[in-house]
Amino acid sequence: MAVDKVAGMGRIAVIGAGMGAMAAAARLAVAGHRVTVYERTDTYGGGVRRFERDGFAFDTGPGLLPLPAVYRDLFVKTGKEPLEDCVELVQVDPSARHVFADGTQVSLPNASRAGVVTALDEALGAGAGQRWGDFLVRAREAWDRTRRPLLEEPLWPNWQVLAEREPYPSVPHKKLLRTRRAATVTEIGAWELRDERLAAVLESHALAYGLDPRTAPASAAVLPYLEHAFGTWYVRGGMRELARALYERCVQRRVGFVFGAEVTGVLEKDGRAAGVELADGSVAEADFVVAGVAPEALSHPAARAGGGPAPRRCLPSRLTVLLALRGGRPEGAVHRTVVHAADRAAELEGLFGSAPAAPGTVTVLRPDDPALVPDAGHEAVALVSTVPAGSGGPGGAEDMITVAERAVPGLRDRLLWQEVRTPADIAAETGSASGAVPPPALAAAAGALLYPANTGALPGLFTAGGWSHPGGGLPHAGMSGALVAGLIVEGPEFRGSQ
Repeated sequence: MAVDKVAGMGRIAVIGAGMGAMAAAARLAVAGHRVTVYERTDTYGGGVRRFERDGFAFDTGPGLLPLPAVYRDLFVKTGKEPLEDCVELVQVDPSARHVFADGTQVSLPNASRAGVVTALDEALGAGAGQRWGDFLVRAREAWDRTRRPLLEEPLWPNWQVLAEREPYPSVPHKKLLRTRRAATVTEIGAWELRDERLAAVLESHALAYGLDPRTAPASAAVLPYLEHAFGTWYVRGGMRELARALYERCVQRRVGFVFGAEVTGVLEKDGRAAGVELADGSVAEADFVVAGVAPEALSHPAARAGGGPAPRRCLPSRLTVLLALRGGRPEGAVHRTVVHAADRAAELEGLFGSAPAAPGTVTVLRPDDPALVPDAGHEAVALVSTVPAGSGGPGGAEDMITVAERAVPGLRDRLLWQEVRTPADIAAETGSASGAVPPPALAAAAGALLYPANTGALPGLFTAGGWSHPGGGLPHAGMSGALVAGLIVEGPEFRGSQ
C-alpha cells in the first residue's frame, strides 16, 4: 500500500506504548486502521509511570502538564468523552515558589501576568516585575513565530531555515562601542532581566528540560512563556492517570496491545516498511509502522530517521527521590517549589562540563492529593533534579534532601522511607540510552535542538515520541502522534492541524 493510497483500512504496527505512540494509535484507529501496539515492558505510558508502596503513590515521570489543549484535542478527536470526563485536571496555583541562593523567596501566580509582576516587585524589588513582564511579551513573540512549525506542522523540508533563524526579539545591549543581542538563555538573564534571581527563574526552565542555559538558544524563552500563558496543570491521582486514560481510549477504539513483545527491527519488503521483527523470532506484518521508541532501541538500519537533523545524543537525565513522610501536608503548602543551586556555575560545570558534580537545583513536588497517601496523617513528596545521563546524580539523593530542606524545614525528621529513581530506571522503562530525556524542539542554535522528521528513511515508516519532531515533553509527545496520524491518513500533503 503506497503512502498516497491510504483511504482504505490498513494494518499498522506501533512500536512502544509511550504517550506519543498511543496518541498516534488512537487517532489512526478512529480513521479506520487496524492498529496493534507492541510494547517490550509489561505496561503502557513510556516514562509516565507510578511507584507505589505502603499506601503511598508517586509519579516517576513528569509531575505536571503544560498546554493541556493538546490532550483535550486528542480526546475530542478520538471519542465522545472529553478529557475532563476521563481525568480530573487541576490548575496549580501558585504555579511555583522559587527559593533563591540568598534566601529570597517568591511565589508566582498561575497564568496571571499582573499577579506575577506584583509578586516579583514585592519579593525582589521595584522594577523586577516589569522586566520579567517585558520579557514575557518578547517570549510571546517567539512563541507566535515558532508554534506552528515546531508543534503543529510536520518538519519543513527546508528545516535549515528554523535552524538559522532566531525567533526571540532580543533587546539591543550596548557595551562600550559594541551593540549585541542576547543569543542564549544566560545572555537574556544577564542583559535583559539584570537580576541574578530573575535569571535563575529563567534558567530553571531550561535546566528542567536538561538544557545548558549558557548554550540554549534565546528561543528557549518559549518554555516559561508556555507555562505562563496556558497555566500549569496537575491530574488528580497523579500524571499516570493521563496515561491510563489514553490507554483506555486506545482500547475503546479497538487498538490491540501486546505487552512483553520486544521489537528488534522493521521488516522491509519491496523497498518499504512491511511489519516488525520481534525478539522471539516472529514477524508481524503491517502496511505501516510507527516507531515510538528511542532510535537506539531498534538496530535495524530501516529504522533510521528520514529527513531533518540527526537524532540528538548525550542529553542529561533526571534523578528523582520519592519521600514517604509522617505528618500530613501543611495547609497552604505549595505544589511545586524550585530550590535554586547555591552555586549555579558549579552546577552547570558538573552537569555539562568536566568538573565534579555539585549539588544542583531541586524541584520539590508536594501534590495536594489524598489518592497518593494512605491517610491524612502522611504526605508524599517527590524531589527532582537534572543529572548527567548514566549517573547516579550530582551529590546523590542525600544532597537533594539537604537542598530541599531549604524549602521544607525538618523534611528529614519526617522521613519514613525513600525510593531513589536513577537514569538507569528511566533507561529500563523507556529504552533510552543511559536514561537520557529529550527536551522539546527549539529553533535557532544551528538546529541542535531540532529533531528528525516523523517520516522515516523507509517509505511506510513513521516516528512518534520525544526522539522525533517536535521533541520531548508531554504536549510535544501528543502532537507527534497527531502529526504521524495526519501523515498516514492524508499522505505527504498533510500540513498540520488548523
